[in-house]
Amino acid sequence: MTQITIMGAGGKMGYRLARNLKGSGYAMRYVEVSEAGRARLAELGLEASPQDRALGGADVVILAVPDRLIGRVSHEISPKLRAGAMLIALDPAAPFAGELPKRPDLTYFVSHPCHPPIVNDEVDPVAKRDFFGGLAARQNIVCALMQGPESDYTLGETIAREMYAPVMRSHRVSVEQMAILEPALSETVAATCVTALREAVDEAVRRGVPREAAFDFLFGHLNVELAIVFGLLPGAVFSDAAQKAIINARARIFQPDWLKVFERDAIEASIREITR
Repeated sequence: MTQITIMGAGGKMGYRLARNLKGSGYAMRYVEVSEAGRARLAELGLEASPQDRALGGADVVILAVPDRLIGRVSHEISPKLRAGAMLIALDPAAPFAGELPKRPDLTYFVSHPCHPPIVNDEVDPVAKRDFFGGLAARQNIVCALMQGPESDYTLGETIAREMYAPVMRSHRVSVEQMAILEPALSETVAATCVTALREAVDEAVRRGVPREAAFDFLFGHLNVELAIVFGLLPGAVFSDAAQKAIINARARIFQPDWLKVFERDAIEASIREITR
């Protein structure tokens, strides 16, 4: 039976993983230092173990700790891990930044959820409100084998599918490609644009538009606009007026060289801020 240890098992992400892996057929152990985290584990009927005991003989260790702590925690536990053990990181930032220990005899696997897609066919009320995923709504995931034997990829992906269940597609990418996806695509670009949309709604409300009307109008138009831009409505295009508005506004809203956020040095700078 594969022994899995979750570091930070009572934290925001660790709790979700502990809940999903509970009863999965693995021999589970949990490390949590905070009283609040231990209390959350108790809600699941789980108990934290001393770190040394939890790491003894572990086949897989999941690093469910904040990005800025990945380096310190991974170096601290590295001497306690047997050769051939697998470390699973939940975000590409620290691995991409070289924060993991230099141990060629360990397997490093990285996996991250895509979260439930905006366009979906969920009908269950709980699933429709599961925006984060890992509870009831189906989602896709990305996985990367950073180092270790190719045969370990299957084990890492299998665990990832259970951590983030229910899962539809699992995409295999490199750690560098995952760093392009996050932070560059999903945070630097998408989260910034979404934040700007919220600020635009607030401005419309400040100018007298009822807040509920502004939300309904924006969310409905986003549904159509996303479908048009990403080709989900074959043959559909923006109206002439909308196309003119896009052309006229683009230079006022975006810097001409904004795509430079995808260049490696920009991603490295962003990740340095995240991990340190």
